[in-house]
Amino acid sequence: MELQISRSVPLHTAYDVIVAGGGPAGCAAAAAAAREGAKTLLIESTYALGGMGTAGLVPAWCPFSDKEKIIYGGIAEKVFTAAKAAVPHQGAGDMDWVAINAEALKQIYDHLVSDAGAEVLFGSTLCGVEAREGEVSALLVANKAGISAYTAKVFVDCTGDGDLAVMAGASFEQQGNPDIMAATHCFILTNVDEYAYLYDPASGRHHGGIHPNNPESIVYQIAADPAFPAIADTHLCNNLIGPRTVGFNAGHIFELDATDPAALSAAVREGREIARQYREALAKYFPSAFASSFLVSTAPLMGVRESRRIVGDYQLTGQDYVARASFPDDICRNSYYMDVHPGKAGAILSARQQADLHKTQFRYQKGESHGIPYRCLTPKGLRNLLVAGRPISCDRQIQGSVRVMPACLCTGEAAGMAACHAMQDCSGDVHAVDVVRLRRRLLEEGAYLGEDVQM
Repeated sequence: MELQISRSVPLHTAYDVIVAGGGPAGCAAAAAAAREGAKTLLIESTYALGGMGTAGLVPAWCPFSDKEKIIYGGIAEKVFTAAKAAVPHQGAGDMDWVAINAEALKQIYDHLVSDAGAEVLFGSTLCGVEAREGEVSALLVANKAGISAYTAKVFVDCTGDGDLAVMAGASFEQQGNPDIMAATHCFILTNVDEYAYLYDPASGRHHGGIHPNNPESIVYQIAADPAFPAIADTHLCNNLIGPRTVGFNAGHIFELDATDPAALSAAVREGREIARQYREALAKYFPSAFASSFLVSTAPLMGVRESRRIVGDYQLTGQDYVARASFPDDICRNSYYMDVHPGKAGAILSARQQADLHKTQFRYQKGESHGIPYRCLTPKGLRNLLVAGRPISCDRQIQGSVRVMPACLCTGEAAGMAACHAMQDCSGDVHAVDVVRLRRRLLEEGAYLGEDVQM
């Protein structure tokens, strides 16, 4: 049953570019568009920028290097460098798996966006799109003022799930259950005995640690213990993020369709129970570090790894990854491995299976990377809309690689810059952007497009 409602809503027409979603991709897109000269608005449903690195409580950055040098340049490198300064226990030369101070990172993103001249509207949720004949004319946004409409010349979808693009009529692909990648609800334990966490001979990080790559990890005992039924597998990433404080990207929530509000609501409740049980389990199996630990926070955001993938002018594939492909319209490079988390069928893995999985997840050697072409950001059939971040046009194998925050920052910067160029030069047509000019400007702003690329 449907209810037809007709009402007038306030209309805001001041903007050239509107970015939906304030995660890493959205922050970079808004900053880049404003820096290029566009009157830019960033719409964010929560009250903090940064997405999974802040509200999502992901405790560490995925690698920023190709094992030799930082390859996620431009805005991505600037954010990473500032964020690393807020975790003084990390070394100056650290480039991979660097811990995140979420509160510091929130303000880093605040300054990135506001210093570039973009406006931010917090507590504002995209709830509708007005589009006709392949062109978006307005977004409907709900917040404390009610429902309002916002117009722009070009729009950038950084919602993570491709919400704006799908509402505008974009085609998309989405893996169904039970094979969809598991989600994770991150959490923080404090009052941890830091010395034991690092150096306890049985389980300290300097003696193998509790990550499942260690065949002696206590996670195998925890997953098999019927006292902790919510802990259904051995996923247990963890980082010291501050004094006596450890952040956890741990546990899996299976068969989550992140575009289903009821399923997402159930998943966050499940995630909070997993966090509670992990505190108890760690106190039982690693008491020297966790006996007096305190569950101080579970993430306001669910850690979704897979949902929609928008169909764009080019679909990046796992074969492109294997081929270390480069494209004439590359807007960044990527070297993160194809980290496709198992669905429910692969839930509980033994230590040997974990080791075998690690070997089979294709990984580059030093200095290797592949390109991400601009055409992955341009949805087919939509004239004035770009996508950046997790839902760019790709197959699900390589989506396990390009979904992480360093790559999202880079695709976001390129999308924001291209949005402004489309507005200035192409009457808003994102498919007609001068890619040579775009790549030249990205290089001028510090992007890495390959060792020998000069414009």
